[in-house]
Amino acid sequence: MKLHSMRWFVVLMLFIATGLSFLDRQVLSIAILKIQKEFHFTDVEYGWVNTSFLLSYALMFTMGGWIIDRVGAKKGLAVAVGVWSLANAMHGLMNSLPQLIAFRFLLGLGEGACFPGAAKTVYDWFDKKERAFANGIAIGGSAIGAVIAPPLTILISEHYGWRAGFVIPGLVGIVWVAGWLLIPWKNVVSQVNTQFTQQKTAAISLLSVLKIKETWVFILMRFLLDPVMYFMMFWIPKYLSEVRGVAYQEIGNLFWVPFLALGVSNVLGGFISDRLVKNGFTINKARKMVMGIAAALTLAVPFTEYVSSVYVAVGLMALYMFAHGFWITNYITSISDVFGQRATSTVVGLSGTAGAISGLLVNPLIGKIVQEYSYKPMWIACGVLYPLAFIGFMFLIPRIQPLFREAMDSPADAAVLKADP
Repeated sequence: MKLHSMRWFVVLMLFIATGLSFLDRQVLSIAILKIQKEFHFTDVEYGWVNTSFLLSYALMFTMGGWIIDRVGAKKGLAVAVGVWSLANAMHGLMNSLPQLIAFRFLLGLGEGACFPGAAKTVYDWFDKKERAFANGIAIGGSAIGAVIAPPLTILISEHYGWRAGFVIPGLVGIVWVAGWLLIPWKNVVSQVNTQFTQQKTAAISLLSVLKIKETWVFILMRFLLDPVMYFMMFWIPKYLSEVRGVAYQEIGNLFWVPFLALGVSNVLGGFISDRLVKNGFTINKARKMVMGIAAALTLAVPFTEYVSSVYVAVGLMALYMFAHGFWITNYITSISDVFGQRATSTVVGLSGTAGAISGLLVNPLIGKIVQEYSYKPMWIACGVLYPLAFIGFMFLIPRIQPLFREAMDSPADAAVLKADP
């Protein structure tokens, strides 16, 4: 396979991997409607189940990123996908709350390395003028996984029971691992290095990364915003059922719409950003312009609480997801623009850990608020936090630019470095 075809095949595999990661974590948000009836778990207990996932996810996001910066994406992602796929299949054996919490913890342990590995792979294979688009495709799989999860879970559960909804995707993940390991990685890397000049650079220590101001800006942004996304992933099926009175079967016909919007905007947000760069915009202006548009779009989301039509409410959820796709693609690409080959996975991992910690702290609180009050505070948060994060980003990182210019360029960047000094 030619180098050009191989790198897009690798992106396709990343697309599938991130798709499986979101599909596997989303199965529970649908199956919980049946699991709660069978085992009588409360909303607060469901919040603790989500917290178990987020705890291990938080731990492994940083550890996974740090490890992948050292052992490479091929080995790291193979182990990660294998672990979470086995964990997901084990959900089908669950017979008690402690078992569900344990399997959920193992799922997060595997999934934590997914996005740092994807970011590292894209950075190594694509230059700065294509990187946002490639990142959009790679992480766009997560949205498609979430699109497929509701109807697939409902279909499988109606024919084979809710347990099969966990086992079947788990087996698909094992097949993915086999395919990923068959990629002739060393041969392809050799092709890259014969076409481009690259100086071998060592990864930076975690302590050194933590001393950099920009690291903390990216960390704080995820800490602020990730609970909003986790709310959308874990609580919307219950919202549609309990507040909007949507039947179980109908949820599968509605819940995929916001995630389809996310998948489209993941790719579109990267495409627009890269197109702006190719048309003469600086990296700084291109990334921030798309992120600013995303922040502005979220201001309409709090109206979800007040509209009478369930379809309009789902449309506003889709608007949020569309905005988030623009945001997250350019956020991750900005990290690679700043930290390059030496620390991209590490910083993506640290920021993901911060977001997961924030999510695990907030999830039991969400359960308490929903159970005793309403969903209104959640919708307000969805609308105001992104503009606040964007304002902070503009002030704290006035210009997106490489921190390690002399040693950060990927093999693909070497080809365009002279044209973009």
